[in-house]
Amino acid sequence: MLIRRNFLPLKVLLGVIMGLASLSTSAGDLSATPGEKQANGEIVHRLKSPRQAGETQVRVLVPEGINSTDKLRVLYVLPVEAGREHRFGDGLAEIHRLGLHSKHRLLCVAPTFSHLPWYADHPSDKTIQQESYLLRDVVPLVDAQYPTTGRCEDRLLLGFSKSGWGAFSLLLRNPTVFGKAIAWDAPLALSEPGKYGSGPIFGPAENFRCYQLTELIKSRAEELKGTPRLMHIGFGNFRAEHENFEQQLLALQVPHLYVDGPQRKHVWESGWIEPAVRMLTLDTAGSSRALRR
Repeated sequence: MLIRRNFLPLKVLLGVIMGLASLSTSAGDLSATPGEKQANGEIVHRLKSPRQAGETQVRVLVPEGINSTDKLRVLYVLPVEAGREHRFGDGLAEIHRLGLHSKHRLLCVAPTFSHLPWYADHPSDKTIQQESYLLRDVVPLVDAQYPTTGRCEDRLLLGFSKSGWGAFSLLLRNPTVFGKAIAWDAPLALSEPGKYGSGPIFGPAENFRCYQLTELIKSRAEELKGTPRLMHIGFGNFRAEHENFEQQLLALQVPHLYVDGPQRKHVWESGWIEPAVRMLTLDTAGSSRALRR
């Protein structure tokens, strides 16, 4: 039997997507420009949301060689810096360089934030609503403009340092929105706001408690039984934090995946992204053990 798959050339597929994106998005109080194709292959949407101070962007990479009827998983590449700052590198650019979006057939999305991203909503400053911005603005925009499955299990979160924290907090607080999260070299056991620029984002300590990973995991432990949804690898600067959180996961018997090492430089380009994406996209159904190297 001959089975034919209707593959579209990338430039044709992008034309279709750009056509969809040309219908300028306006969802409630959000406005978004049509996707603008960049010379580097990214598509960039410019957003104006009341949940952020000023204009932000959503950068998108579409995998090559996908079928015209395919529905894609989405990998959210969570930034560690505000705006387009890149002192620690550029996660989406590294994924593009390695071709991971095409290799794993992932729609890769990197939103920007007006303030240092800790993926939290400030209790009083309405322009620092980072979690709500991602949930109410970015995810709906991506699902509306691109051929995604729209399913929780097909939304993946990738981050390091503070965005590794963000990946875990987003999943633990929103387990029906996101399917899996992986964190590399992140301060997972942070116990109070203040360090690493977190104070102005979380605000009072009582608000920080709503996002504290060591508390969230306790309340979600039973809900996370089954297929591993949390994965963490290390390390650069935060090995002790990973070991601390690992012991808590083991004590709570939360299925997860863990790889201790090798040590790498604390940047996007130090070689950890490829194994992290590979781990995220593994079929881990039925597994309930931690992996160690």
